[in-house]
Amino acid sequence: MITSHVLTVALLCLQAGPVFGQELIQPPPRTLITNARIFDGRGDTLTEPMNVLIIGSTISKIAADPIVGANAKDAVVIDAGGRTLMPGLIDAHTHLMFATLPPLVATTSDIGFINVVATRAAESMLMRGFTSARDLGGPVFGLKRGIDAGYAVGPRIWPSGAMISQTGGHGDFRIPNELPSAPTAYTYFERLGATAIADNPDQVRVRSREQLALGSTQLKLMAGGGVSSNFDPLDVTQYTVEELKAAVEAAENWGTYVTVHAYTPRAVKQALDAGVKCIDHGQLLDDETAKLMAEKGVWWSLQPFIEDPKIKSAFPEGSPNRVKQLEMFAGTDKAFALAKKYKIKVAFGTDALFSAGTAARQGADLARMSRWYTPAEILKMATSGNAELLALSGKRSPYPGKLGVIEEGAMADLLIVAGNPLKDITLVADPVTNFVVIMKDGKVYKNAIR
Repeated sequence: MITSHVLTVALLCLQAGPVFGQELIQPPPRTLITNARIFDGRGDTLTEPMNVLIIGSTISKIAADPIVGANAKDAVVIDAGGRTLMPGLIDAHTHLMFATLPPLVATTSDIGFINVVATRAAESMLMRGFTSARDLGGPVFGLKRGIDAGYAVGPRIWPSGAMISQTGGHGDFRIPNELPSAPTAYTYFERLGATAIADNPDQVRVRSREQLALGSTQLKLMAGGGVSSNFDPLDVTQYTVEELKAAVEAAENWGTYVTVHAYTPRAVKQALDAGVKCIDHGQLLDDETAKLMAEKGVWWSLQPFIEDPKIKSAFPEGSPNRVKQLEMFAGTDKAFALAKKYKIKVAFGTDALFSAGTAARQGADLARMSRWYTPAEILKMATSGNAELLALSGKRSPYPGKLGVIEEGAMADLLIVAGNPLKDITLVADPVTNFVVIMKDGKVYKNAIR
């Protein structure tokens, strides 16, 4: 007689798979995209209609002829209908933890609330077609881990962790009555892991090593004044060459690099002397400094910061922050002209911070680059170009595989666009309408093709 206990055990064994300790091996998912005209991330034109087979997270085959055989069997078919297939977009300057929260809320809320809001912001970024992001300051390690593990939806993240700043620098978010600080006191933003205050080479070295230990793929230091910070005028230089070198050495020992926030020639020259590999912003640079950047092969992560009467500033008219913002805006055209003159490697980034409205304009910011570049140049910058910058992290990159291109063996981060963005770059400004398929790591997160 078979007891109910025996039957229960037998049923559990059947549900668990083979009884000899072997797990059932599921084949990787397959997606076949047909009839797609491809922008591969490097060229200036679209291909004729092509077929692309994705197996798991990787582009397996690209062919003009129909793809058949065992690998394509049972694949989910998406007929692009002649639409454009392109690599997922990459934002080289983000702050996902604080992108959508107003400054007062961001600097006073508990980390649980900040994480909830950031999770929504990350999903929204992916649904705008940005499948990868270089995060340049914030306690983003947990969000990244959650996305990578499948608990949340969002882009691939290259995290810097805490922004490293001197006292009174662009990463010092204290208010005046908190100064002077006790020698062993940590600010609230330091306790969150958003910023790290360090005021000599040894302190910089310790803070750098801490972020690398936590998983930073590159380090971010504040080398000059900023718009949103309250202590520092835009023209001030922050840190010394020796302090910056301490971070550069720590990063190089881990096989990665340092990027700095800086606007002025003096701040940038110091950073270059210290061995920094990327300058973020730089809207106030002069010809001599831009030429030096080109000679050293340093990346310039530029943002299309210009005054737009249709967009209300986050800073009140006449306030010190607004004055600094207008000064910075006034230098943007010259900065892009210098970058083009000296053929400096330019990365596209948005630097969306403390504003849900600004974050939502991510695609519009990319389209705004047409003020200085052709659509092909813009799309290459936001795909294969930015992927090249991400690759500076070397073995610290958390995602092995080639990004920013469509080729066999590359990672399957893909968009299908309703139209040809090489002719009409404004298509990227309306991702809800024009990005009909969004795929990251071989998984389809949006499919509006019917």
